[in-house]
Amino acid sequence: MSFSLGLSKEDLKVAFHLICCVCGIGTLGMPGNFARTGPLIGSIAFVFMGYANIYATVACSKVMLQAPRSVQSFTDLGDWCMGKTGRYLVLCSQMAVCILTPCVFLVLGGGLLFSVFPNSFSRSVWIIFMAVSVVPICLKPTIKESAGMAFAGCAGTLVADGIAVVMLMTGMSGHPSVPPPPFRLDQVIGAFGNLSLAFGAAIIVPSLQREHSDPSRMPYVITVSLLFVAALFTCLGFLGYSATGCQLSGNLLFIIFPDPVTGLTALGFKSSNGAAILSYLFMQLHISIAFTLIIHPAFFLLERLLFNLHGEAQTDIVVPELLDQSPCYLAKSIQSDRPSYQCDEYALQKHSSRAFVAEPITKAERIKVILLRVTLVTLLVVIAIVFQDSLNAFMDFIGASAISTSCITLPIVFYLKKLWRVVPIYEKVSAIAIVLVCSSLGFYVSYASGRDMLARNPHQAKYPFCAAEFSKELYYNATAIHSSNVTMST
Repeated sequence: MSFSLGLSKEDLKVAFHLICCVCGIGTLGMPGNFARTGPLIGSIAFVFMGYANIYATVACSKVMLQAPRSVQSFTDLGDWCMGKTGRYLVLCSQMAVCILTPCVFLVLGGGLLFSVFPNSFSRSVWIIFMAVSVVPICLKPTIKESAGMAFAGCAGTLVADGIAVVMLMTGMSGHPSVPPPPFRLDQVIGAFGNLSLAFGAAIIVPSLQREHSDPSRMPYVITVSLLFVAALFTCLGFLGYSATGCQLSGNLLFIIFPDPVTGLTALGFKSSNGAAILSYLFMQLHISIAFTLIIHPAFFLLERLLFNLHGEAQTDIVVPELLDQSPCYLAKSIQSDRPSYQCDEYALQKHSSRAFVAEPITKAERIKVILLRVTLVTLLVVIAIVFQDSLNAFMDFIGASAISTSCITLPIVFYLKKLWRVVPIYEKVSAIAIVLVCSSLGFYVSYASGRDMLARNPHQAKYPFCAAEFSKELYYNATAIHSSNVTMST
């Protein structure tokens, strides 16, 4: 049978899930990556990270093509490739995402609400409010998901980004050449964390591939989908950088919201308050969906370890298959068409020798579950409040540590472990280079961002990515220029 370059309906469904998977909060830092590195080095970084993620995702698919049918998930894949070591490596990295990413959502959501409702409450209060608003959903035993929720989460992010970019380009119209950032190695390396957070998709491949009637097409579908996403991210990054240069040092959304007193943004232009609020609300939609979904696997594991719930028959590995639903995938609002995570687990019994024991939960156990979940959310609130001034560093830390491990390092290690004899020598060199480079960058960025989170510098320059001459003053005061032009014309 000849190979078709076109995408079937089934291929498009997989592409839809992959695209939705990588369209999350990581997009907010795309222009900032160019502000750190400049257009040339930034482009090289984009190409490398795009290649590394596409290669790792395709490698995961190739291993799945050789795996037995009992391998249904990324955790299963780790177990098949490296035994218990592989399984626990997957679980540890995914649990780190489950615990840390909700903190980022709380910090980001609290900051958005603080901007939308100025002079009302502090950011700490808004973080608490956000947590209280999601607690009722967090207490549900299962979360139902659908392609509609996947689309809503993805669309919320893209619409928010689109509005922000249009406002930025309009507000900065007429600007001169933008100031480039000076070459600083720590700035360049720092882009690794956000790019890892944005691109990660490998760990959803096993679940998607088992649902495809022709798994051999998956590497092609993955490549096409992620190339499209890479092009989208590149456009988003270039558009933001083209208007601000090195002075876009923060989150894309926070630079478009007008000050309640002056009516000016952080970059000195007047913006539409209504459009900014609309952008914030769309991102808030994504955050609300993602928070409740990503934290449920953590609930599941803790309830199993502490209370012996969600038991599993005929296995000596005390870990939940629920985590195989991929926290990176959940964090970016990607859901399957299946009714719920627990229902999905029982459906897997048809294909796997591992079966979950469905036991009724007593009233006492239900109370313990509620207390555990509320306690975990409370702990996340405390962490979010402590690090509320370090949103960018927090995002870099998660991307460089947990997500780069799950979505780049482990898939390639599994690929080389199982298919070493058939992998060409040039591909081995490339794969090992990616693992070494990404592991080294991940370790350094995790350390650097963690250091910045713990030791914040109150005297940091207003535009820290710029040279001294542009680090404190705007390179282009759009409001002053436009006002003078109006005065001269009259």
